[in-house]
Amino acid sequence: MIIPSIDISHGSTVQLIGGEERALDAGDPRPLLERFSVAGEVAVIDIDAARGEGDNVELIGDLCRRGPTRVGGGIRDVATARRWLDAGARRVIIGTAATPELLSQLPRERVIVSLDSRDGDVVTHGWRRTTGETVLSRVEELRDFCGGFLVTFVEREGLLGGTDLERAAAVVAAAGDSRVTVAGGIVSVDEIRELDRLGADAQVGMALYTGKMTLADAIAAPLKSLRSEGLWATVVADEAGQALGLVWSSMESLREAVETRRGVYQSRSRGLWVKGETSGATQELIKIDLDCDRDALRFTVRQKDGFCHLGYRSCWGEDNGIQRLARRLTRIAEEGTLGNTTRLLGDPALLAAKIREEANELCVAAAHEDVIAEAADLLYFTLVKAAAAGVTLEDIAGELDRRELKVSRRPMEAKEVPR
Repeated sequence: MIIPSIDISHGSTVQLIGGEERALDAGDPRPLLERFSVAGEVAVIDIDAARGEGDNVELIGDLCRRGPTRVGGGIRDVATARRWLDAGARRVIIGTAATPELLSQLPRERVIVSLDSRDGDVVTHGWRRTTGETVLSRVEELRDFCGGFLVTFVEREGLLGGTDLERAAAVVAAAGDSRVTVAGGIVSVDEIRELDRLGADAQVGMALYTGKMTLADAIAAPLKSLRSEGLWATVVADEAGQALGLVWSSMESLREAVETRRGVYQSRSRGLWVKGETSGATQELIKIDLDCDRDALRFTVRQKDGFCHLGYRSCWGEDNGIQRLARRLTRIAEEGTLGNTTRLLGDPALLAAKIREEANELCVAAAHEDVIAEAADLLYFTLVKAAAAGVTLEDIAGELDRRELKVSRRPMEAKEVPR
């Protein structure tokens, strides 16, 4: 699969040839992260920190809050690695400092060891110094201490001349259960497809920036179709992972979906269609995933109104539970429907009193049924508070997801709560 790459120097997105010559300046990385994140994690590399020539800490911290990132460049100690993990990076990429002693102090599955290779030897300090060690020997030394490797063929970086699939296969074989990501020279979807077949991901920068490869084609590269029409079954899901329906995608619809960030699909009878174009039940495309067999897709979307043509939330009817309640409360807040919820929305003091009341009742509840009832009460009033502030359940879930990424924990202590 593809891992789009954003290399940052002096606050700007750059692409270097051979690690030295600046071949491209793509400006502010924020729009690029928004564009690339539909494919999943995006590699964000601090070139200045890697070279010991300053850093882009504040900017990269903002990127970590905006989308799924794996951060590298200048991470040479445990404290810096933990800082990025706490900031929301899904993974950290550690190069020169990667030793068993350092790596053992970090969560293995969230660490990628970066091995920059020039003609098979590991190079460091922004690709400027040769260590004399081979890539394969470093992989064998460190594979039990990290969840992945990023191997960059420096002599091919930025040249758009293709990568070295034979060397990539050797690294995958040596890496064991650590996932390998290959960078340097990748220019075609065929290379992404072959790397995926080998069990490796492709980190791509220059080919995307120059238009040699489209993001949609890169995402689709590993896919195989089980149908003669070249279509892929596509599960459409909302932000909570709830399946809304089953549709079909083609290469044409996938390109349009990625370009416009909308739910665009292929009808077997009507051709290309944009969800909600006539009904108003539009979709904002958030992310595209490939299944494990590479023959189906999942579109994660932000759905407006119901997905089903019958008006239901999904093609299996209405959903229930906390997601449905949260949407109903948001609708009441927007429309001002009469009732107790509207009264609470217009009376912050009453709402605050009810939250304190229900929180206390939940604290003292002991019986199974009582805990259920009091927890339900507290959740209702909490969601009313959220709706009043324009906060969605997805906003809250996103914050919880970000907190889960933290590796540093404060001691759990009670504090005085003002009334």
